[in-house]
Amino acid sequence: MELFEHLPTEENLLPYDGEVLYHGQLLDGNECEHFYKALIEKVDWYHDKSIISGKEIITKRKVAWYGSQPFEYTYSGVTRIASDWFDELLALKQLIELYTDSMYNSCLLNLYHNGAEGMSWHSDDEKELVENGSIACLSLGAERRFDFKHKTTNEKKSFQLKNGSLIEMLGETQKHWLHQIPTTTKVTSPRISLTFRQMKK
Repeated sequence: MELFEHLPTEENLLPYDGEVLYHGQLLDGNECEHFYKALIEKVDWYHDKSIISGKEIITKRKVAWYGSQPFEYTYSGVTRIASDWFDELLALKQLIELYTDSMYNSCLLNLYHNGAEGMSWHSDDEKELVENGSIACLSLGAERRFDFKHKTTNEKKSFQLKNGSLIEMLGETQKHWLHQIPTTTKVTSPRISLTFRQMKK
């Protein structure tokens, strides 16, 4: 597995079958702290649910779903309805749109309390999302590793998500690659992930 310690800005990090662009650290330390605090206080956090083999699983990780309208988004067997934007979240959306040159109408947020909480291998390829659209992921808080694995060749790529940094997945990435946030005992502080998405209207 290749680990990118010093990522080039806006170069494709995948060798084939997709695009993952690293846009660098958009926010400085004070800005990260400001937005992190606002999100902790204002977001309607709740524990995520999954239906696996007919059983309901409640995650330690918390989530929230926001959008420009009450979009329904179904994954892991559960349907969620988007809440309205609030000022800080809307400001982050507009900032990211400038960097990616794409427009987003929704955002899925994840709150990982520490390294014991992660996300298993998956693709963001639900039918509600624009096919081959852009998904922009902003990280606030603890630095975490982000892995990709090709669905056919099993080739893996891995890199670090720094505080205030932005990556973008687009093209056929979701069709050909899985991604995950692995658990780790080395991380003891929380991280918020904001994944801005393009829902079909």
